Amino acid sequence: MFNFSDQVVVITGAAGNLGAAAAAAFHQAGARLVLVDVNYDRLETLYGEMAEKGEALLAAVNLLDAAAVDALLSDAVTQFGRVDILLNIAGGFSMGPPLHETPPETFAFMFDLNAKTVYHTCRAAIPHMLAQKRGKIINIAARAGLEGKAKMAAYTASKSAVIRLTEAMADELKSAGINVNCILPGTLDTPRNRADMPNADFSQWVAPEDLAEVMLFLASESGRAIHGAAIPVYGLS
Repeated sequence: MFNFSDQVVVITGAAGNLGAAAAAAFHQAGARLVLVDVNYDRLETLYGEMAEKGEALLAAVNLLDAAAVDALLSDAVTQFGRVDILLNIAGGFSMGPPLHETPPETFAFMFDLNAKTVYHTCRAAIPHMLAQKRGKIINIAARAGLEGKAKMAAYTASKSAVIRLTEAMADELKSAGINVNCILPGTLDTPRNRADMPNADFSQWVAPEDLAEVMLFLASESGRAIHGAAIPVYGLS
């Protein structure tokens, strides 16, 4: 049983299926939460009671706005006194045409959504962690980031960038008491994926709650020796 009762966890993409599973897991473990998404109504529906009790700060923030992200982390420290763990869950997937038919704006959008959001949140959080002389950063990359696939060039490249960012930050920060790692999920068992792939064997997929368990481990003291890892969580697929 993990105990995060003295820690503050920032979760991006908190209104999504994986973000909600992570929030539930860390809340159950006693953490105070900073829950971030562009959909404030969904945040309030999911976590309004936590916010009323002072257990969570809800923030509708565009993670592509560097100044807004800086302000978010400052607000988190003002309310809770510290930031111990950053979970970069926000991101997205889109199939596309072959690379030579991919519009520049589509390519840029995938990198903005998956890589630039990680850059902005880490850039804002790391100075606070350095001041504390401790911290944990966990990024959600993807299995697809390990190998390019047809009609997925922008997505696979953007998730590969998340892996490389993770490795670079880990090398920069490991001597400062900060662990940076990423997780490579297989197909998540979510309502959207079931609707998109109705003939698949859902039992082979990864439950968001199982992925949240991996986050708990990496964020805990048990993960203290792990730096720069890209951890596969593929289920049975």
